[in-house]
Amino acid sequence: MSEEIERTEREDLFSKAVKAGKRTYFFDVKSTRGNDYYLTITESKKRFGADGKFTYEKHKIFLYKEDFEKFMEGLNESIEIIKENAPPIVEREARSTDYNSDNSDVNFDDLGK
Repeated sequence: MSEEIERTEREDLFSKAVKAGKRTYFFDVKSTRGNDYYLTITESKKRFGADGKFTYEKHKIFLYKEDFEKFMEGLNESIEIIKENAPPIVEREARSTDYNSDNSDVNFDDLGK
């Protein structure tokens, strides 16, 4: 078995795709050459290009195991703030989800109350 094949097998250990509306999130567990594990989180959004064809806009985060605990603390705290303060989902669905709009109806001051 060649070193390149072994390296590829070692790098891609697990992959999970989560479809959420117009977005898909990919959680990929990978391995470094030193056999240390890390996580990549990729957000993929399907967009129409100027030519009318579909394109995919992707954003990726690399998360290393020494940062897992702090990352989870921040994520969990943020999710709890949203759960405690955000309007119910039914109410939000009527609003525009286009993040390119001016978002003039967003009031971030209400989150701390």
